[in-house]
Amino acid sequence: MELLVAISILALVAVMGWRGLDGIVRARVAISTDMELTRRMQLTFAQLQSDCMQVASIRALSGRQALMASDGLLVLRRTVDNEKQPMWFEIVSYRLANGTLTRSESPPTRDMRVLDQMWDAALQGIGSETGVNLQANVSSMMMRVWLDGVWVPAAQADLSAGTPSGLEVQMKVSGHQVPIVKALLMGAN
Repeated sequence: MELLVAISILALVAVMGWRGLDGIVRARVAISTDMELTRRMQLTFAQLQSDCMQVASIRALSGRQALMASDGLLVLRRTVDNEKQPMWFEIVSYRLANGTLTRSESPPTRDMRVLDQMWDAALQGIGSETGVNLQANVSSMMMRVWLDGVWVPAAQADLSAGTPSGLEVQMKVSGHQVPIVKALLMGAN
């Protein structure tokens, strides 16, 4: 009888230990997943900041629009730094499609007609399949621009007259209730 009680107690302790170990493993997996999400978000926002700091001025673009932003889409004309060479431009686009945020970049050019063609292609999503996937499981990406001292939804802003001073990007990741918001400074004013 004592042996049966001892085996029962040992079995109960083993089951409790197994449940505790299982809880620790599940918590570790959840924390690792969140850490990977955070790391990818940091990389995404760092790339966005770098691109925004190099947005070309409308003057350098001979009056062309430097930025177009709407929910799920950001297209900008940015300068390319080539040491001791004339200014080059490229089109960079961020597009949210099917829960994946993708960044595409055109080849650099100095020809404004070619730049205009690449701009139109980026707005239509042509060539975006060759982009780099930055973030998965993004349910929405909304943007606002800083114009005349106030945040304006990007889709309602007239960006043809000038480049805003700032861009606010709000991303909602699936499974998270609170969106991630980052305000970015624009390089050209």
